[in-house]
Amino acid sequence: MINAGYIILAGSALKAVYLLFWDGGQMKLPHFIAIAGFVCAMFAICIPHLSALGIWLGFSTVFSLAYIVIALVLSLKDGIKSPARDYTVPGTPTSKIFTTIGASANLVFAYNTGMLPEIQATIRQPVVKNMMKALYFQFTVGVLPLYLVTFAGYWAYGSSTETYLLNNVKGPIWVKAVANITAFLQSVIALHIFASPMYEYLDTKHGIKGSALAFKNLSFRVLVRGGYMTLNTFVSALLPFLGDFMSLTGAISTFPLTFILANHMFLEANENKLTSIQKLWHWINIWFFAIMSAAATIAALRLIALDSKTYHVFADL
Repeated sequence: MINAGYIILAGSALKAVYLLFWDGGQMKLPHFIAIAGFVCAMFAICIPHLSALGIWLGFSTVFSLAYIVIALVLSLKDGIKSPARDYTVPGTPTSKIFTTIGASANLVFAYNTGMLPEIQATIRQPVVKNMMKALYFQFTVGVLPLYLVTFAGYWAYGSSTETYLLNNVKGPIWVKAVANITAFLQSVIALHIFASPMYEYLDTKHGIKGSALAFKNLSFRVLVRGGYMTLNTFVSALLPFLGDFMSLTGAISTFPLTFILANHMFLEANENKLTSIQKLWHWINIWFFAIMSAAATIAALRLIALDSKTYHVFADL
């Protein structure tokens, strides 16, 4: 589902570039999702393992900063010039409850960005100290630009803000094109990071060792990773509801891994060192986020069901 979310995002970015120059063209979102899936598959084949990303991590930082700066500046510019906006949450009281719960899963998915600094920080000793420094940096200075884009976008466009913010902004065509291209390229790199555990598992299970360019290893990546990405791309094009997939992913993946599993592992590792109050605190976290995970899963499935009724499969959103 994480893969599907990134493929939909990459396809949306490509479609936005297309519409900037060929508005009213014949190509639809599913076509761009197919192109994005093909590029992701080629990237997965060419990058044999996570450590081989190398310079691409530097490009990833540049792409992220370019998107953030452009989206922030254009949103602020539009917000200053725009008339009064509507900030109310649309819908019935029941739908508002489900939407709010689904949004909480969206948030934990969007801001669960600690994986990369955690991985990078474990390369040199002392591992724990470096990892904690990386995470402290990520969730203080690191989240600031993310919050800036989020709040500036909502302030500028109100409740009419689209899931993909660049669909709202106004500005020079070339600037918007650069922002969309960076969003596309960053999505390809980010997907590879999240898909790498599956790639590594498959490589290990089937005994893939030695040179990445060896015929056996290369053909394995083409068939297995290519097939894996083909399946992900088909699901993405079939149900291209980006916000709904983000909610579902946050509900059944990010909530359990980030909040439930981490608290339980800490309890298991320090069972004899914690006071009763400390143990109670961690168990409260476990149960609270377990309930949130279940509620957000129901909310996300409801959103997907409603959108599936509103839009046909392979919809052009």
